[in-house]
Amino acid sequence: MKQIATDFTVTVPTWNPRVTPVEMSDATEEQLAAMKTTPSNVGIDAYTLVLAHDPQILTYRTPLFNGIMYSAGGLSREETELSATATSVSNKCIYCAAVHASRFNQITQTDNVMSAIFEGKHDDILDKRQKSIFDFSTKLSQFPMDISSDDAQLLSDLGLSKLEILDVVFSSAIFGWANRLMHVLGEPILN
Repeated sequence: MKQIATDFTVTVPTWNPRVTPVEMSDATEEQLAAMKTTPSNVGIDAYTLVLAHDPQILTYRTPLFNGIMYSAGGLSREETELSATATSVSNKCIYCAAVHASRFNQITQTDNVMSAIFEGKHDDILDKRQKSIFDFSTKLSQFPMDISSDDAQLLSDLGLSKLEILDVVFSSAIFGWANRLMHVLGEPILN
């Protein structure tokens, strides 16, 4: 019996889709074209195969995701992964939190930051800039209508450029959407 992952972890669980993924051998030309550029450029996973049921949406989603998560300029990769993790933790998306915490750990060659975040102790380990990104992403996820220019000013006061602040918004926003899709379309399974 498959055991659903219920606790945050840096060990990426398997994502088990509730919707039958498109079979590559049965994919239409439009579906194959939509899957051509995968989110992390490392392979086509079950999530992409589920999204391929609507190739037009996937065609727009993938370049947008790649642009937010992997483009040059703006936030560093480390900070983008921190924002994605904060959003995913806020939305209780075990799978996305694990993926982006794991990527943060790979980039930084550490594991203590994500461990502290998953234990609810981010205030104890994050520097002021990281904490501001984490807190802004969390607030944007939980209370988007409460975000104000004061929140953006705090980020600016800590040295974030306008482009970096926009990247925090983009990262948090796309993960607000992705987290909800992951919850509805499948579940994280312990390996």
